[in-house]
Amino acid sequence: MGKKLKKKKLLLNGKDLAPIPQDAKLFINREMALLAFFWRVLEEAQDDTNPLLERLKFLAIVGSILAEFFMTRISALRQQVDAGIIERSVDGLTPAEQLALARADAIKLMRESRKCLYTLLPELDRAGIHIYNYQELNAEQKDYARGYFERVVFPVLTPLAYDPARPFPHISNMSLNLAVMIRDQRGQERFARVKVPNVLPRLVAVPPPPNVPDTHEAFVWMDELISAHLKTLFPGMEILEAYPFRVTRDAEMVIQELEADDLLESIERGVRQRRFGEVVRMTIDPQMPETLRKILVENLQLEPEDIYVLEPPLGMSDLFGIYSIIDRPDLKYQPFTPYYPSVLRETDDTFIAVRERDMLLHHPYDSFLPVVEFLQEAARDPHVLAIKMTLYRVGKNAPVVQALLDAVRNGKQVAVLVELKARFDEESNIEWAKQLEAEGVHVVYGLLGLKTHSKIALIVREEDDEIRRYLHLSTGNYNANTALQYTDIGLLTADKEMGADASDLFNFLTGYSAKEDYRKFLVAPINLRSGLEDLIGREIEQAERGEKARIIMKMNSLVDEDIIRLLYKASNAGVKIDLLVRGMCCLRPGLKGSSENIRVTSIVGRFLEHSRIYYFYNGGAEQVYLGSADVRSRNLDRRVEILFPLQDPRLVRHIRDDILKIYLLDNVKARVLQADGSYVRVEPAEGEPHLNAQEWFIAHRGRNHVL
Repeated sequence: MGKKLKKKKLLLNGKDLAPIPQDAKLFINREMALLAFFWRVLEEAQDDTNPLLERLKFLAIVGSILAEFFMTRISALRQQVDAGIIERSVDGLTPAEQLALARADAIKLMRESRKCLYTLLPELDRAGIHIYNYQELNAEQKDYARGYFERVVFPVLTPLAYDPARPFPHISNMSLNLAVMIRDQRGQERFARVKVPNVLPRLVAVPPPPNVPDTHEAFVWMDELISAHLKTLFPGMEILEAYPFRVTRDAEMVIQELEADDLLESIERGVRQRRFGEVVRMTIDPQMPETLRKILVENLQLEPEDIYVLEPPLGMSDLFGIYSIIDRPDLKYQPFTPYYPSVLRETDDTFIAVRERDMLLHHPYDSFLPVVEFLQEAARDPHVLAIKMTLYRVGKNAPVVQALLDAVRNGKQVAVLVELKARFDEESNIEWAKQLEAEGVHVVYGLLGLKTHSKIALIVREEDDEIRRYLHLSTGNYNANTALQYTDIGLLTADKEMGADASDLFNFLTGYSAKEDYRKFLVAPINLRSGLEDLIGREIEQAERGEKARIIMKMNSLVDEDIIRLLYKASNAGVKIDLLVRGMCCLRPGLKGSSENIRVTSIVGRFLEHSRIYYFYNGGAEQVYLGSADVRSRNLDRRVEILFPLQDPRLVRHIRDDILKIYLLDNVKARVLQADGSYVRVEPAEGEPHLNAQEWFIAHRGRNHVL
């Protein structure tokens, strides 16, 4: 017998540590993959070919997504570490190792973001947008700022003392605060906290400097304005020092659905409790003295690694305020009018147009208005009997919801699944759910243990003594605002089999159904994973027979290890694979013997790439599926998702030639993933024209409607 090999046993705090998986080198860590996407967003802020205010907006986006990263991903890793979990991820790292790597990369990203801002401030100044520190204001500007403080800011502020008689004040999530040290009339030093009010603009408008054009605008940071007038808040006291700090808390909500009698009440309670989650990050000014740091650390129960020392400003996401209020078209992307399909513009009956042929809408290049008007028409149409929809993120002012309310007032049967667990949209969805229920809409909140992420609207209409179903299916949410900012694809169809699938799906969502087969839909968690595996497997079989095999997938994230392994198998069989992955990609392309036939591209640009497209050559009988699902285990196994096929060969060709091909030709905003996890920006070859896919889509919008 051969000599039996013993696995080396590793220990962590006396516990057995699982061995590193043999194929760990085939996978990129998901946290680092997500942070790599954030770096690509920062690149857009650093790119001087982008308009100046757009670069500022990208900086704000980095601040916002980093905050969410700490609230969700860092907090989840901390919980695993605190619970003593030592199980390795598929890429071979323990939670503690992942946490250390993620924190180190995140602080680099935060510091690089500030360096970028400091390079933008002089450019903004030259463009007539002046962002001042308070000490830089001239006498006139300080007088104006003082008046604004006395009239508007002072009445809103509530200084909170901390002494033996008063407990340390609660510091709410994402709040910006001033840590103030004062000396009272008896010479005793006291700590106080002043919250910078988030109900007022973070950047306060002041008069522009003298001798500049009227178009110039000037601002000062709210926290510095408050710091300069602290004597007003603490009369008779000596202000010793004041420094800003910002707190980020764990925002993950654990919903015990099995024990929750009322999911709506449970979600509401969870949203409220978010304010009190454990602190996972505190950012502070480098000048903050040790005495103040110690008070914060002890009372917020922080570890040294929870403290991030950053140059001001703290809270970069507040730069959104500048972008939104300044009307300078010369410093923003050139506006365009989304295409409104002529076939819909020229008819009074959308139902006839949709019956005649399927219609594809590519947002934001195609207008979202036809979707809203389709629902509005259904709400008024006397032949419409029922409307059923899923709502995931609809925003605050939602014309789609208004159409549903009109429909129920007009006597239609309206059933809506409102996903209360849509992260950070819970409050908005709760309010819509209550309003819809109050008007008589049948509202359900999804299935036990599953988040409903599918995007579907079903209209049931009586026509010539028969029932016909009309559908809108989409890769994106029913949100008219994000439809201007996200790239998504929607389909209007009257396909009978997909209509029947839609009815079965809503029965599954609203009632009791154990249906496990659908005619054309791939539905998670029922048959989407197996359907996707079969589609990839078919290309593998064709390649193994020496036939042409081709896969193109476009998605937000590629994380699921089983699908990644299957794609490696497809690559080894000779299938040519292109993956367009906006964010996290845990697959390593270009590895010899594993992924030599796989190319991974990420496009980050003006719009957030959000559409999911799955293309398979299928021996020449090409198939395209669109839908709501990314390739992540949560999407395939723990959500209700839909992938739906395109039936019209004309639309399949359009997706192949006018969308996917253009993305793959992008040499301006495309980055190609390397085997080591880094991304290299694509550069045009000498003499090759520049092609920015998103700009191409703007220039050719409406193309598929005239084919």
